[in-house]
Amino acid sequence: MFQKKEVIFSDTIGVCRVDDIVKLSDNKKDTYHYYLLRSVFDKAKKAYIPVENHTVHLRALISSEEALKYQKEDNFNEKSDQLKNEIKYVLDTF
Repeated sequence: MFQKKEVIFSDTIGVCRVDDIVKLSDNKKDTYHYYLLRSVFDKAKKAYIPVENHTVHLRALISSEEALKYQKEDNFNEKSDQLKNEIKYVLDTF
């Protein structure tokens, strides 16, 4: 489980911050916990992802060593924009 204010990677919005963990109800009045994720690079982007049983891939950020390795690869420019943003964020932050 991720914690509030933790910076993680989401397949849907890339590098994001866990802004909050909120309770939301469905039509049957069952309550579930959701991560409120906000993009680090685009403040307008946000997503509500269930804490349990989510289909979106969420993970910790890559390490500084991994970021440097990716950056030095010959095919760096062919990487996805989300991965390039993650590499930039990790190298600028850590």
